[in-house]
Amino acid sequence: MFKIKSLLLVSLLLYTTAHYGQFTDVINSNRPGESMAAFSVGKTVFQAELGLYGFKEKHELLNYEANGFGSNLDFRYGAFLEQLEFIVNFQYQYENFTAPMVNINQNGLKKTIIGAKFLVYDPYKKYIEKPNLYSWKANHKFSYRQFIPAVGIYAGLNINLSDNVFIRPQIPNDPNISPKFMVLTQNQFGKFVLCTNIILDKFSSEKQSIDYVVTLTRGFNSRWSGFLENQGFNSDYYSDAIFRTGAAFLVKQNIQIDASIGVNYKDTPSVLAGGVGLSWRFDKNYSEVLYRIPKEKDKKKSKADKKKDKKKEKDKKRLDEIESTTLQP
Repeated sequence: MFKIKSLLLVSLLLYTTAHYGQFTDVINSNRPGESMAAFSVGKTVFQAELGLYGFKEKHELLNYEANGFGSNLDFRYGAFLEQLEFIVNFQYQYENFTAPMVNINQNGLKKTIIGAKFLVYDPYKKYIEKPNLYSWKANHKFSYRQFIPAVGIYAGLNINLSDNVFIRPQIPNDPNISPKFMVLTQNQFGKFVLCTNIILDKFSSEKQSIDYVVTLTRGFNSRWSGFLENQGFNSDYYSDAIFRTGAAFLVKQNIQIDASIGVNYKDTPSVLAGGVGLSWRFDKNYSEVLYRIPKEKDKKKSKADKKKDKKKEKDKKRLDEIESTTLQP
């Protein structure tokens, strides 16, 4: 009897008519990888993500070397809608560039990007799978629904504030402002999360590039997670693929630290980079959003079904009359 009551209580907790929004109890950072998740931070939630990195670059054909350090700083804020997020990204870099007869130290804002992200589709919004009270196996069977990704879109502006000092090779007539568009997908496979970004960067400029980022993240426990990532660039001026790996540690529900390392596969140029980061979330103003799941409406009966129901009612009524007549003394 106790087991039946326990199962009933669990089923009532699982099969509810309310489903919570995309806000999570713990911070959900885009670090330490370079991909962007499809989900936003949540309405009224502010999040800052800071990274410090060092790098070494060497080009065998052009015979130059560059090494230095830099920082990435992202500000994320959810506003107006639960699915909408505004993002500002700054990347500052200092480097020493050496080539035959050349030795230059340069620094400045390598990237300044202002944009917004919107969650277009969430396969689990207003969806809750009914539990099977009689089969543990049925409740833990493989679900094909996890192959349906959450989908987001991003639009932003690249703002050049450093006169392309870090661009190699130098590109003439590269505009100071150029658009950036992204399609973001995200799948949850148990403890694994797969994020894929398709990127059209610096659209309509001579440095237009079609890029991608694929990141696979796994949670090891409630605090530790690791990731593998492949980022590709494809333009008329530069094509490459960079492989990264790293880990993140949850210090508190709203604080995460991370570390990563990345390397490319060619020597024109060869690139080696590593870094550490910190993510912090402020969510005191957040109000939980409930998505109501509408109850299933009764299916409309066909004419044939209605006729069958009427015939059953007549037969039952006739049978009752016969039985009452037969039972009379």
